[in-house]
Amino acid sequence: MYSSLQAFELTETSRDWLIHRPMQIAIYVLLAFVLRFILHRFIDRMTRKRAPSDTPALLKPLRDRAPRGVKEGIVNERRAQRATTIGSVLKSTVSIVMLVWAILQILEILGVNVTPFIASAGVVGVALGFGAQNLVRDFLSGIFMLLEDQYGVGDVVDLGEATGTVESVGLRVTTIRDINGTLWYCRNGEILRVGNMSQGHAVAVVDLPISHSANVHRACEVALAAVLEAAEDAAIADDILDPPELLGVNSVTAASVTLRITARVKPGRQWAVQRALTRAALTAFENEGIEAPFLSMLPSTRPDI
Repeated sequence: MYSSLQAFELTETSRDWLIHRPMQIAIYVLLAFVLRFILHRFIDRMTRKRAPSDTPALLKPLRDRAPRGVKEGIVNERRAQRATTIGSVLKSTVSIVMLVWAILQILEILGVNVTPFIASAGVVGVALGFGAQNLVRDFLSGIFMLLEDQYGVGDVVDLGEATGTVESVGLRVTTIRDINGTLWYCRNGEILRVGNMSQGHAVAVVDLPISHSANVHRACEVALAAVLEAAEDAAIADDILDPPELLGVNSVTAASVTLRITARVKPGRQWAVQRALTRAALTAFENEGIEAPFLSMLPSTRPDI
């Protein structure tokens, strides 16, 4: 009788290890893969655009600071890259969570106490955090930059050491192309401040130096008339949001008197407008005989009497 009961217990134990537990493990593994697949498909759907001009559904609740007045293709590229990067982070997070959950469930089925593993994982996580704190800081900074849309592809930004046009925004590195064509790789964790010159509007500032002997009032009238006429030129008319405004004398030094004119323009177009207005004002000064600051300091060429 005892031997038959012992055989029955061994049979039940074998059945538990050979059938029941493997089936439970297979169910958890299958469930983890199914959940991962469903969540990845959902994230892809939220980050995919139905039409080229549409905004991905994932970005609709977030603030979009894309500059106005830029080409639609650049704006779409900026949104697509932003959505793709955020989606990649979400999918990686889902995969890690599903993997950890499946492993813990399998260990529990096998009768392994998972509490020491969780405690060890916490210690290892702290150690890795201290060892790779710069990498973690870069990733966290990149995530917040993407969520807040501080800058994007096509923006002209000043990141301190590098100033230029943003070519790509990643979780760890942002690439900037400066005016000389140099490509700068800026770690997101090292970016302490961002000056974005492509959001909202910009201001074209035109400083016009004249000599002390020139008639200031006449120079102001000539400069304002010249820049107002130049603002109607088809090349820059669409870029100017408000007519140029004469602020008057901005500074007086031992060498010159400087007049300042400003105009509110579309983001990223301030330099083109500034060059056009400066050229028009200097041409008008030359036609009206208003002296440049150093011209009056040159020695006279008249013969002595």
